[in-house]
Amino acid sequence: MTTRVIIVDDQAMVRAGFAALLAAQSDIDVVGDAADGVRGVELSRRMHPDVVLMDVRMPEMDGLEAARRLLDPPPGVTHRPKVLMLTTFDVDDYVYEALRAGASGFLLKDAPPADLISAVRVVAAGEALLAPSVTRRLIADFARQRPAPRTDRTALRLNGLTPRETEVLELIARGLSNQEIADRLILAEQTVKTHIGRVLAKLELRDRAQAVIFAYESGLVTPGER
Repeated sequence: MTTRVIIVDDQAMVRAGFAALLAAQSDIDVVGDAADGVRGVELSRRMHPDVVLMDVRMPEMDGLEAARRLLDPPPGVTHRPKVLMLTTFDVDDYVYEALRAGASGFLLKDAPPADLISAVRVVAAGEALLAPSVTRRLIADFARQRPAPRTDRTALRLNGLTPRETEVLELIARGLSNQEIADRLILAEQTVKTHIGRVLAKLELRDRAQAVIFAYESGLVTPGER
């Protein structure tokens, strides 16, 4: 299976560089690029990519609004690509809000080429890109800046998890991979995947990224804890 990708970034050099790198991979097909969010949404609706690499700050329409439109399309539009946000170290609430909206994670623009290639494959496979330590730190920062009181509905949703599922959710929120969770809990990796699937279903969450946000906002995990 070939992963179809489009690149949305207002810097022509970034688009060209990322496109050349990804197109050189036998399992990735770059099907287009756009210089702003408006054109990015239009291109995605036309080309039906599997993954959209989306810059955070752009003219016309920023990456957050573009991600929202792709992940929550109007009636009649059924295609929902995976969205991977592109950002720099000076990230802000845009990235956090994008994760809440359903983006599959974010990648630093100055990441090594191998990380970009891996990120596209990981996101295309349905995983969230939340493993790197910098991502854990940034998500914790956002959660600290944007505390949300635990509502009765949130508490009820948490109470619907088994103790093991709650434990798995905590470890997901701390940025552990499936294998790391399996090692920590002395479980088979496939068993961990099963638990994660049940957690997402019970909490009505799209993916691992939203599970991390839920864990922080519900108070299950406190930023800075180990």
